[in-house]
Amino acid sequence: MRKITIHCCAAVILLAGLFTHHLAAQGPLNLSIYGFKKLRLAQPQFVISAGNAQAASLAQVFNQTLWNDLYQSGLVIMVSRSLYPPAAPANPGDLSAAPLAAWANPPALAQRLVFGNLTVVNQVLQVEGYLYNLTQPNSPYVLGKRYTGPTLATEARLMAHEFADAIVAALGGGQGIAGTHIAYISNRSGHKEVWMMDYDGSNPRQITYLHSICYSPRISPDGEKIAFVSNRTGTWQISIYSLLIHHDLYFPRLHGFIGTPAWSPDGSKLAFSADLNHSGYPEIYVINANGTGMRQLTFSHSVNIAPVWNPKTGAQIAFESDRTGLPQIYTMDADGANQQIVTSGGYAVSPSWSPNGQVLAFSWRRTGGGENNGGAYDIYLMNLANHAYLQLTHNGQRNDYPSWAPDGRHLVFTSGRPGHWQLFTILADGSNPAEISRQGSNEMPNWSEH
Repeated sequence: MRKITIHCCAAVILLAGLFTHHLAAQGPLNLSIYGFKKLRLAQPQFVISAGNAQAASLAQVFNQTLWNDLYQSGLVIMVSRSLYPPAAPANPGDLSAAPLAAWANPPALAQRLVFGNLTVVNQVLQVEGYLYNLTQPNSPYVLGKRYTGPTLATEARLMAHEFADAIVAALGGGQGIAGTHIAYISNRSGHKEVWMMDYDGSNPRQITYLHSICYSPRISPDGEKIAFVSNRTGTWQISIYSLLIHHDLYFPRLHGFIGTPAWSPDGSKLAFSADLNHSGYPEIYVINANGTGMRQLTFSHSVNIAPVWNPKTGAQIAFESDRTGLPQIYTMDADGANQQIVTSGGYAVSPSWSPNGQVLAFSWRRTGGGENNGGAYDIYLMNLANHAYLQLTHNGQRNDYPSWAPDGRHLVFTSGRPGHWQLFTILADGSNPAEISRQGSNEMPNWSEH
């Protein structure tokens, strides 16, 4: 039986080089990343038009952030700067027919060009950025943006994120993720507290200071609250913390094991697991966000935990249950009806529903084994329409707690061993793995829509 306390996993730290990009799939998966032909994109360093040493430092932050955002977008192939023409354009006036051809022809062979300039005047940072379509030399202009703000590295990073998201949208990639955030659990301050960081691991900041054990943070759909579980009162309880007023909000105390809260798509309800009868068998419940109207959804006399709503419809909930032996992934209607098993065999935990409501991500040891079995647990995706699955990680270690980005192209997950967990992001085709945490032990990530 799976433990009903904090989900602990045994593995060694995952390194990005241990991933392979070979996909093990049974049938096609309906994900937005598939069928998208990646464009070759060049992004020369933005030219410093006016400024000083401070401008050079800010330009370095901006250029590095923009490059990483575009690379991690999953929409483009970044052309190596070693293949670029010698002169970087600062503005559209620098790109006549001949310079355009120099970027589009060998050795660069770029299809899109991102360029611009940066200035610091009177303690004001200004960035101008442009996106050109080099396959249409007669009308290459696609996008132009101007950003101004204080001369701070955090501001330069924010400008790069905003421009990257604008480029992603212009390329047909929909909502970008450069401005999104991830909540997670970290022990870097000495206790397991709730933290948040930017999507790329930058700007980590501690949210709770409870000096106890927190786990399973979930950001509300409006990005204004975090639900999580802690034992600060001596028993496990759900807490809701406001990111606007930086204070706890009311939520009723329940008696018995309480765990794994999850917001409904409209933010009006929470699903969670609870052993209110002290039987050792937690069931799935739903409650209004104001603490009223609690209803029990499962009655299986087994361990039922980790509920997650279908974010597209709000009409279904996926969860984890060991009612047939080892834990498997199940789905049910939001009222508890129509409970169906999704996985079959092995040890499957930690479901996460894709933004389009069609795919589940989860951790799966397909060959079986229990909680303390040291074999491989990998992140898988499964199409709920035909149960076709795809294996994302191939490092032979333990990977767990996947969470989808709002663009449906990225996931964040945990990998490591107890006390040494780290967080990684990866594209939904198994490419571009990136380690985004290094200090302390970090686990249970949840990718916000904001």
